[in-house]
Amino acid sequence: MSNATIPTGFNNKRSEHMLQEHVHDAYKLKGKLQDPTVCPQCNAVFHEGRWQWRQAPAEAYRETCPACHRIQDHYPAGFLTLQGQFFATHGEEILNLVHNVEKRERTEHPLKRIMAVEDKKDGGILVTTTDLHLARGIGEALHHAYQGELKFHYNKKENLLRVSWTH
Repeated sequence: MSNATIPTGFNNKRSEHMLQEHVHDAYKLKGKLQDPTVCPQCNAVFHEGRWQWRQAPAEAYRETCPACHRIQDHYPAGFLTLQGQFFATHGEEILNLVHNVEKRERTEHPLKRIMAVEDKKDGGILVTTTDLHLARGIGEALHHAYQGELKFHYNKKENLLRVSWTH
């Protein structure tokens, strides 16, 4: 922003700070959880500041993890649309790759999960995820393996990602 466009007496640094929106994610932890905490739905354990797959001690606190919370609310963070002629003829193989990427990610990161895989009316598939990075990672893996057209649309206000892969 040049000084010519800033009204006299207007503090540019302050206005930039005021214009930056705070991303509100209802599924992020508001405060620090007790260590250890176990999710009663999936048995992931919050330990040493992150969710992990491990054995929960009997005395662990109980709190639903953000992934299970999203699944329960039917509120995905990532949307991945798969479509096109190549997809139509290689759908099973492509969906195997989708599930393999999710399985690999979920092993290390319990909050990265596929919520649903749904057929669309146009012959494509919609994959919803509990984590926007998982949707992005699956899209990038598809593009790397099969090329095609990959598009991303991040909605900062709602903290969600829409990924479209067409081939």
